Amino acid sequence: MEVSRIRALRGPNLWSRHTAIEAIVCCAEDERSIDDLPGFEDRLRARFPELAMLRPAGHDEAVSMAQALEFAALGLQAQAGCPVTFSRTARTLEAGTYQVIVEYSEEVVGRLAFELAQDLCHTAVDDAPFDLDDALSRLRELDEDVRLGPSTGAIVYAAMARNIPYRRLTEGSMVQFGWGSRQRRIQAAETDRTSAVAEAIAQDKELSKILLHAAGVPVPAGRPVLSAEDAWAAACEIDAPVVVKPQDGNQGKGVAVNLVSREQIEAAYAIAFQVSDEVLVERYIPGHDYRLLVVGDKLIAAARRDPPLVVGDGVHDIRELVERVNNDPRRGEGHATSLTRIRLDEVALARLASGGLTPESVPPRGSRVVLRNNANLSTGGTATDVTDDVHPEFAAQAVAAARTIGLDIAGVDVVCDSVLRPLEEQGGGIVELNAAPGLRMHLQPSFGKGRPVGEAIIGNMFADGDEARIPLIAVSGTNGKTTTVRLIAHILAAQELRVGMTTTDGVYVEGRRIDTGDCSGPKSARNVLFHPDVDAAVLETARGGVLREGLGFDRCDVAVVTNIGLGDHLGLSYISTVEDLAVVKRVIVQNVRPETGVAVLNAADPVVSRMADACPGSVIFFAIDRNHPLMALHRAQRKRVVYRDGASIVASGGGVEHRIALANIPVTQHGAIGFQVENAMAAIAAAWAMAVPWETIHGALASFVNDAQTAPGRFNVFSYRGATLVADYGHNPDAIQALVEAIDNLPAPPDSRRSVVISGAGDRRDEDIRGQTEILGGAFDRVVLYQDQCQRGRADGEVLALLQQGLLNATRASEVQEVHGEFLAIDTALAQLQPGDLCLILIDQIEEALEHIGKRLAEG
Repeated sequence: MEVSRIRALRGPNLWSRHTAIEAIVCCAEDERSIDDLPGFEDRLRARFPELAMLRPAGHDEAVSMAQALEFAALGLQAQAGCPVTFSRTARTLEAGTYQVIVEYSEEVVGRLAFELAQDLCHTAVDDAPFDLDDALSRLRELDEDVRLGPSTGAIVYAAMARNIPYRRLTEGSMVQFGWGSRQRRIQAAETDRTSAVAEAIAQDKELSKILLHAAGVPVPAGRPVLSAEDAWAAACEIDAPVVVKPQDGNQGKGVAVNLVSREQIEAAYAIAFQVSDEVLVERYIPGHDYRLLVVGDKLIAAARRDPPLVVGDGVHDIRELVERVNNDPRRGEGHATSLTRIRLDEVALARLASGGLTPESVPPRGSRVVLRNNANLSTGGTATDVTDDVHPEFAAQAVAAARTIGLDIAGVDVVCDSVLRPLEEQGGGIVELNAAPGLRMHLQPSFGKGRPVGEAIIGNMFADGDEARIPLIAVSGTNGKTTTVRLIAHILAAQELRVGMTTTDGVYVEGRRIDTGDCSGPKSARNVLFHPDVDAAVLETARGGVLREGLGFDRCDVAVVTNIGLGDHLGLSYISTVEDLAVVKRVIVQNVRPETGVAVLNAADPVVSRMADACPGSVIFFAIDRNHPLMALHRAQRKRVVYRDGASIVASGGGVEHRIALANIPVTQHGAIGFQVENAMAAIAAAWAMAVPWETIHGALASFVNDAQTAPGRFNVFSYRGATLVADYGHNPDAIQALVEAIDNLPAPPDSRRSVVISGAGDRRDEDIRGQTEILGGAFDRVVLYQDQCQRGRADGEVLALLQQGLLNATRASEVQEVHGEFLAIDTALAQLQPGDLCLILIDQIEEALEHIGKRLAEG
């Protein structure tokens, strides 16, 4: 068994909506059925007893090694605690070659699971050992390292529940919610509206106290100190037990409480000074340590925090008791688990020493041994939810404190006897405010119920019902995609929306190109949705990106499929038939927004029209012929259709009919260019689906210019010495046929001659390359063949030979020339032109070829 071409499908794809690892697996002949490997399944199950059934009940078909790999990769992730359920193995046309697809929740974990699954299968074949515990441990540890922490995860899950899209921006906790101009960002429990000034104030504990005191919020007395001696002097001024802490610390680091003696205070100063060179001494407030979470202007959760401790049993020493507590599966390192392991570090040792204890001391049965002075969860403390007990005035003081500092999300630390009474009545005080507070004590308290704090944060960031999405239109098909995208984008821009657009020519935002090359894949789509100045997105969605990585978005408002026809790029990536290609193109239709989304489909293309069954929303059909059976049925059902009626395009549905004269759609040249009429119909239907006003649609179509600057390589027409030049990027038989039909409709003198310049892409099938010149041989007098820069796996001259074969039965072409180089081929054709002639130039390097043509035009 050989595994190759491992891909991560990061968005909805032709297999499912799940993120997944896809691999090509080649099995030897005896591996195509594990029944031919005696004892293999038994050995596999001996190494991985939790492996799912390889054969569903009642099925007796052969199970390949590729399927065993599939189930192993999925099962290992599931046993490691990853939330995965989907997998599939698909045969290809190549004997013994399979596509194996396995869902992942974290990409690196999914890749590791695939590697471990291969090892598992190989050890079962070779009857070698496999360490299952080590494999699961590696997966768990990696998953813990890379997955979102509890605070960020809670916010993300709350966003997902509201259908708000998200994108993880770093390997850490920075996440973007929403698209384009609707986006918001967080880092853990800090939002993009959290003021840097407010955060700086919260970190400066002395300044926080000053501002809170001025606002009438109770705070403990105290001041900054400059040395251990000064710390003792400050304690004497307060004349009470004190707290020593770093002025800009967090998570309880370097904090010591209830200190009385000079030795304690000076030792605590030394520890706090290691955290920060600015140290505070404050009056110690007796009571419990509470953390209140304020989001916006509301108290969302409250917890009592207790310091880490052990309870003696009269048998075990303190070190052993700590280990027993740490065996709780809820305890782990860091913040990934609901509780943190207790550490016997120097702070804990000092706390024990203050009571005359060491880690080897055996406390009496029932005695409580506190291991730290502070009750922070990050040092092993516990939390008890008390949200329902908080007195309204107590809550109001916490909200006032957060607003005084300016924090939209704040962790308010309070020391007092109880939350049942107002803070002033019991002599308590707010001792600290925290930006980006940890949420896990409220999500999974040690005692009591968890609180929906993630939902509260999302609710504060987004209004009810706001999904933070911008209008998104995805366009796919074989031909016409780029022009349709440009038309739709032009219409939306006329509605005063800032439009982001991806095409095979580049990425555009507000008409300005920000990236070049073929940008019709998911990476470019994500970049547009990432751009903060985009109000609407129109995304050309090509087959290659869908196969390579899936969609760059989770769903669209409108999906447009222009056509499939005879297809293109067949034979690549195991897409061998038009039906296979349709499955790929259909992905955008399957991921239309449920109920309110719309698919715009070509009714005249049977492969496209069948996609309607996969659409979770409604469908608008378009076709030149209004009497096409599917169009007639749709109209009879009062559903929306777009068609041509004489000199107009008609949009009809629900008893309403709207007409747009083709004379007012310049791109169609008064309806003479049939494929442009279809592109216009698709764009009109998409705009109609987006409820764009008809007057806006009229004006935008009338002002759309189809020249080499705005739509390069899309039927660009030039005049050269009295001859007509047409430059187009058509590169498959369907496109060539459409171009020939369009040229037939152009006016020309009766004695004019036609010439064509063409090459062929080496990654097409032989029949597709031949098919182009078979069509052209019956429509043009002169043919100039050229070999382009990249033969894409073909031998030198092989493409030219195939193009020549297509001309063998030419009914019109009488002159055929071969030229090496695109620019030389263009010059050769131009030199032969006479006034009234027409020359079709099928360009390969769009920008460079158009620039070259422009130079020749300038030379006259």
